[in-house]
Amino acid sequence: MTGLQTLLQKELQRFLKVGFQTVAAPVVTALLYLLIFSHAFTAHVQVFGHVPYTAFLIPGLMMMSVLQNAFANTSSSLIQSKITGNLVFVLLSPLKPWELFVAYVGASVLRGLIVGAGVLLVTVWFVPLTFVHPLWIVVFAILGASMLGALGLIAGIWAEKFDQMAAFQNFIITPATFLSGVFYSVQGLPGFWKTASHLNPFFYLIDGFRYGFFGAGDVSPWISLLAAILGNLLCGGVALAMLVRGTKLRN
Repeated sequence: MTGLQTLLQKELQRFLKVGFQTVAAPVVTALLYLLIFSHAFTAHVQVFGHVPYTAFLIPGLMMMSVLQNAFANTSSSLIQSKITGNLVFVLLSPLKPWELFVAYVGASVLRGLIVGAGVLLVTVWFVPLTFVHPLWIVVFAILGASMLGALGLIAGIWAEKFDQMAAFQNFIITPATFLSGVFYSVQGLPGFWKTASHLNPFFYLIDGFRYGFFGAGDVSPWISLLAAILGNLLCGGVALAMLVRGTKLRN
């Protein structure tokens, strides 16, 4: 396990050394979203019949930050290593594909959780939050971060230059995140958009995470849990298969 631990430590040090960019900046961004949206809608909107809009918004911003930063960690690490050429030293090591997968995704999970905790610390002062089912909060945070970490691994392996990675981020990850119910309850959407939201896997991650705070959500938390597990199996399976085959890495 020495090689796995070394690679995991290297990935942790990589984003912690630039903590202002990788941790502080996403926290500030989430805080700005909270200030703008809460000011605009708190006096006019209540969700689930009893939850103030600001309280509803905070878990969504936390999970959005977790997902985006988990994806960014693995994807940026892979594309930077490929372009600078130092990925060859990782590939020449006796690490097995599953060890590479665990190290990269494990680091992305930790970054996502750190950023999510930071968002909670700077936003919890705005409105009292309840933690009705804390276990659900932890489970969905880890499942969401691991799923996006695996998806970032897929993107990092597939992309050959920075603009391909930017396209993946801008046209897939960002729209899927913003249209997943971070800023609104999908129950209030018209038919087509409500159906489209239920086809978005990010919706289930955010709704299940939010259920842990309020004991209420747009769908059953068990449905969200099933969707999160299936998403992890799919993304993790594809990423691991690409590592085993050496797709765009060894050949």
